[in-house]
Amino acid sequence: MTATVAAPTMVETLLTKAKDRTAVFGVVGLGYVGLPLAMEIVRAGYRVIGFDVNQRVVDLLNGGRSHIQDVPGATVADAVQAKTFSATADLSRLKEPDVISISVPTPLSKTKDPDVSYVLAATESVKRALRKGQLVLLESTTYPGTTRELMLPALEATGLKVGEDFFLAFSPERVDPGNERFNTRNTPKVVGGITPNCLKVALALYQPAIETLVPVSSPEAAELVKILENTFRSVNIGLVNEMAIVCDKLGVDVWEVIEAAATKPFGFMKFTPGPGVGGHCIPLDPHYLAWKMRTLNYKTRFIELAGELNAEMPVYWVGKVVDALNEQGKAVRGSNVLLLGVAYKKNIDDIRESPALDVIRLLELRGARVSYHDPHVATIKEDHITMSSVPLSAETLRAADCVMVITDHSAVDYKLVQRHARATVDTRHILSREPQGGDRA
Repeated sequence: MTATVAAPTMVETLLTKAKDRTAVFGVVGLGYVGLPLAMEIVRAGYRVIGFDVNQRVVDLLNGGRSHIQDVPGATVADAVQAKTFSATADLSRLKEPDVISISVPTPLSKTKDPDVSYVLAATESVKRALRKGQLVLLESTTYPGTTRELMLPALEATGLKVGEDFFLAFSPERVDPGNERFNTRNTPKVVGGITPNCLKVALALYQPAIETLVPVSSPEAAELVKILENTFRSVNIGLVNEMAIVCDKLGVDVWEVIEAAATKPFGFMKFTPGPGVGGHCIPLDPHYLAWKMRTLNYKTRFIELAGELNAEMPVYWVGKVVDALNEQGKAVRGSNVLLLGVAYKKNIDDIRESPALDVIRLLELRGARVSYHDPHVATIKEDHITMSSVPLSAETLRAADCVMVITDHSAVDYKLVQRHARATVDTRHILSREPQGGDRA
């Protein structure tokens, strides 16, 4: 009598594919999060299919070029040539990968409510293609409950059972654009699964691509981890921004106070003030939690106050431009104001939620003629603002009635600024740091 060998379970099949690298990954959304993740997965020995609704991005990547500053074009070209990466706008091909990672935008509405329409659209596409033996991972930052309350019911409506037929988990992205020390591979990755099998499969499949994995008990815990990280930053930035205003009113140098406080070897973490906060994380993420808590009849007072403080900083700094022009006997209306840097942080090309956009609008509303120089951002086409970067020269600086530092990029000659600018408003304290010009590290 011949013994019957039981067919491997979906869990066992995926664990085997993780071990021998035969699993195929699909990454939905090939932006600042998805493309670096896709390249690390390729580097780990997997094949990746990238999905994006923007055909221009698809064609660019399939041509071996990159649209993301942190991902060299040569890295994409090598993966395309080796046939370990390809991009497509055909979402019906989502049935092909064994792992589907969703990295789509999660913006806020004008009323600061989460807009999960991109997540829902991606989930619907996955639902239409879902088959047995697939792991679905949401990486987009969102409010606690999104994975279980929105994605799970949609995917289980196919008749497949989570934890047995398919697997679902949440793993928040922790991308820090422009960070030369920490990248997708060496930044610890938090993972929370709907079931123990979901977590087990997700950890096994990610392990070859990520140095450190941090399992947590549920998707809700993983969703909250990312929000806590950025709420922590938002609240502390809000605190130090308010301290800048306090010091200004007291006639004290806030930077001197911060540097002195930072000498304490315990109990203090250094944050610095600026023109506001930008990017897709700090200005948005805390509002996901605030919205969720409002649905539970709780007001997140720290979070909302920090958001208000940070949002008001462009107004404060535009007031400093007004003061600088008044000292020259000039009105804002008709004055030339040159902004240095419009990216939301130094040495990157990302202007999402940048406070520079608010500064431009506020100055133009007052009648100023605004221009900007940014070595990383050639043009701005956002929120009814259309501008191009101007060259930084002695002539450009002398033509400006006031030069305002918004972003302290390294590739700016600040000595040139100090020599030729008539008046300056420095939101980053870069002009007082004895800069080394274009050679600064």
